[in-house]
Amino acid sequence: MSNFKWKRAVIKVGSSLVSPTGEGCSAEFLLPLAQFVSAAHKQGKEVIIVSSGSVAAGRRIVPVTHTPSIAEKQAMAAIGQTQMMANWQRFFDRPCAQILLTYADLKNRTRYVNIKRTLAALLKHGAIPIVNENDTVAVNELKVGDNDNLAAYTAIVSGADTLVICSDIDGLFTADPRKDKDASLIPKVTQIDQALFDLAGGAGSKVGTGGMKTKIEAAQKCMGSGIQALIVNGRTSSTFDALRDNECPGTLFVPEASDHSARRLWLTHTLDCQGKVFVDAGAKNALINTGASLLPSGVVGVEGQFEAGDAVNIFYKDDLIAKGLVLLDCQDLERVIGLQSKQMEATLGFSTSIEIVHRDDLVLLPKSDND
Repeated sequence: MSNFKWKRAVIKVGSSLVSPTGEGCSAEFLLPLAQFVSAAHKQGKEVIIVSSGSVAAGRRIVPVTHTPSIAEKQAMAAIGQTQMMANWQRFFDRPCAQILLTYADLKNRTRYVNIKRTLAALLKHGAIPIVNENDTVAVNELKVGDNDNLAAYTAIVSGADTLVICSDIDGLFTADPRKDKDASLIPKVTQIDQALFDLAGGAGSKVGTGGMKTKIEAAQKCMGSGIQALIVNGRTSSTFDALRDNECPGTLFVPEASDHSARRLWLTHTLDCQGKVFVDAGAKNALINTGASLLPSGVVGVEGQFEAGDAVNIFYKDDLIAKGLVLLDCQDLERVIGLQSKQMEATLGFSTSIEIVHRDDLVLLPKSDND
């Protein structure tokens, strides 16, 4: 087993653990986990839980014989969310706090900061935040889509040092252990590449939406942010005995050293890009080697529809080199391509910043993110 240390952890618990039958809530697999959380609190550690299961919890109350509509699933979530929270509360002698998020909350900087402050205040006052996607109102374009990645975002915004993803298998294997008897557990991962993603199959249980692929995506977000991630079997009580002893009985994803600011983590991992800006070799060199802002003289092309303040990907030829918040909309940016900064005001007819993307609002992307 790999050893690890932690102070603040996000624990992701899937639908198959909260609602093993797919209807209602159960304590079957949650009691050992809750005992681990309580023991961690006694050691002065902090825990945030990201819990799936609201739709499954409400399915019994909104019975349908057909494939439920979006409105019916949202009704199930609205009813099931209270049941799920009540189920968690019965395990603890400290208050549980409900946090419902959508992707729109995370990508808006003001709301993101408010989420961070709320989580910090809850932890300070000894509460256990229970985070879930706001399925009652979210539509596809506003959804994170799975609670593995939501848990990674939660770990980043909360300043956690650890993400524990509780699965229904022991960790990441060299092949699907349910199909290949020769599959072996991978105890430690120091780099995530395409070969590792190729080991991931489709969705896991019939209840949840996340498979191993989303778990690896979540681990990748955490590793790049200096957060260690673990995939463990949440159905086995011995898992939590091992975790209590600071041992990982599953797969440990070792983080990269990170000195990123909270704002840069938000820019890198949370914002959804609305378009592309293409730059020349000089601009590429200035961005990567001198820490410069992106100026109009270095822009050679624009693609997509975006507004001022949106996030864009920055390319040199076919290579994705950076990401940032653009200060002009796509139409105005096209008008100033290649211009010197002093020519911008005359061309646009109004005064504006000389930068297209300011350095403070720009993050360079490592080569592994460019593939």
